[in-house]
Amino acid sequence: MDQESENNGIADKKLATMRDVARVAGVSVSTVSRILDERLPASRSASAEKVRQVARELGYRRDYVASSLRRGDTGTLGVLVPRLTDAVTAMLFEEIARAAARRGYFAIVATCGDSKEQERSAVESLLDRRVDGLIMSTCRLDDPLPQALREQDIPHVLALRTDGSSPSSVGDDELGGYLATRHLIDLGHREIGLIGGPDFASNARNRRAGFERAMNEAGLIVSPAWCCDSDFSIPSGEREGAKILGLPHRPSALFAVNDELAIGVVAAAHHRGLVVGEDLSLVGYNDIPLVSRLPVALSSVRTPLDHIASNAVDMLLNPEENNIIRVTTPSLIPRKSTASPR
Repeated sequence: MDQESENNGIADKKLATMRDVARVAGVSVSTVSRILDERLPASRSASAEKVRQVARELGYRRDYVASSLRRGDTGTLGVLVPRLTDAVTAMLFEEIARAAARRGYFAIVATCGDSKEQERSAVESLLDRRVDGLIMSTCRLDDPLPQALREQDIPHVLALRTDGSSPSSVGDDELGGYLATRHLIDLGHREIGLIGGPDFASNARNRRAGFERAMNEAGLIVSPAWCCDSDFSIPSGEREGAKILGLPHRPSALFAVNDELAIGVVAAAHHRGLVVGEDLSLVGYNDIPLVSRLPVALSSVRTPLDHIASNAVDMLLNPEENNIIRVTTPSLIPRKSTASPR
């Protein structure tokens, strides 16, 4: 067969339609549409399995463009994060993109730093592109934007952080902060400091609350000189860590409320000739891939970002099933950066 005949054969080959699948499976077109809609929970009934089998045998492929036009949507989700240089928000976007793809959607991302004005501008830009909904990890406790989205009935879900009102998919940050601090207490530490995050972020506040709960339960003093806020960055962790470690009387252990801060503390300790895991115990948060590969592997609190992302996409696409908030449970991953005090 010559190339022209082969090309004509491909062009003449009729693609299977939803109507073809319905006819062979012996069900209605609407039933086929519902069963093959990846945005909906998969049915395990015998009828549904038969429809999926017939679709595979006929080589049916869902036309997402056509179905989006019929529904009046675009099949895209807008994701707003502070920055993609932050490991956690970059990983969160990747997990959201995977979760969206499993449901037949495409995720696009915008960044806005920590600026309210840039956040609003980025949201407007995403909405101008007619996204079907927003997933935002940028929420500030003093931010009016989520309320404005609610008032305008714009579908949205907050991820990692919450304002307590909009639908939110978060980790149990209070429990995570408690687990990190309890781990240090159980090792025998009694003088423990905290490198906190920005006060406008619910996750930073809740991790600090978990730290304080563990300290209070153990009857330990929370020293203001050993506790500070920061902006979640490595330079901030190094700067604040240097201040605390430079005190005449320093704590034997520190809890940093994210891994970037903890990496900064490692640098500050190194500059002062302190060995993490020996002279200073240190716990981070989020368990980003880098921290297990540091010269002294970092103990950290892990919250499954794939669960948070999947919950966020589910809540956005199935608003009638929304809980106001879905919480994912964290776990502590102990490594060599924590040990009993000398």
